[in-house]
Amino acid sequence: MRRARPGALPRGIGGGARARRAMGEERALTSVEAGDDFGDSDNFPAKDAGAGADAGATERPVSKLWHITLSVSGGEAPLAEVRRGLEQLAHDHPFLLTSRYANDHAEIRYWEEARDLHDAAAVALRLWGEHRSTAQLPPWEIVGLEVIDRETYHLRIAEGCGPPPAATVGVHPF
Repeated sequence: MRRARPGALPRGIGGGARARRAMGEERALTSVEAGDDFGDSDNFPAKDAGAGADAGATERPVSKLWHITLSVSGGEAPLAEVRRGLEQLAHDHPFLLTSRYANDHAEIRYWEEARDLHDAAAVALRLWGEHRSTAQLPPWEIVGLEVIDRETYHLRIAEGCGPPPAATVGVHPF
């Protein structure tokens, strides 16, 4: 599994710190690029017992993009501390699209590249707990998780019944 901020260049390409956005600068989300192995079934065929695939061929599952919405909640915390913690989390993990927060709950939305829903959900469920101390996040619990594939996300948006589009990237109050 690889994590990447939508539109980001692979590590080691580009201008390093000079290419990063200035603090507080916003950008519009237009599309999400998939990784190098996205849909690359010609070079790495999926496992198929009945297909009689070449025994020497390398088999690797194709990754997909998953839209994650993680909701956390708990006791009240000062808004400034919640915002600072979410900004630190976004700085440490630039794949985060947007975070919304209040003094007793928050919602984090991002894209995850994973083999299947189970892998994407497992990574999402570890996110808050693993970074609680390093980002100094409030001691809240995960109260909701939504993991949908890219096609479903775009279908919901087109029908007008999905989550509000993540047009503004960053950390915002509810």
